[in-house]
Amino acid sequence: MPKPPQLTTPDGRYIVVRGRLWRTANPGLDEDERVRLVAALMDGRRGVAAAKREGDSEAEAAARAAVDAAKHGLGERGPVWWTDGAPDLNRHMARTTPYADWFATVDNGESTPKQS
Repeated sequence: MPKPPQLTTPDGRYIVVRGRLWRTANPGLDEDERVRLVAALMDGRRGVAAAKREGDSEAEAAARAAVDAAKHGLGERGPVWWTDGAPDLNRHMARTTPYADWFATVDNGESTPKQS
């Protein structure tokens, strides 16, 4: 069964996972920088998994720091990348945010609008 397309808020600031908003990467990043940061993020995630398998808490902490640095660079954490003063709603439930009306029009958080 193919994976459904990722649900993104109309303004492109968040993806929705199980009803929760997660900040997207800054679309204004240079493509080479974005590719570099995504590779660093994946390396960090693999490092976390390897360190957990080996029970190496120091290596796990270092790998988690690398993941955090990559996510900050991508704009998924830290200061928001948009400039209109809108608040950061990262990790909020979509139904309790200004996106609630829009979210109510999608079928169970999937990417297809509800039919009336």
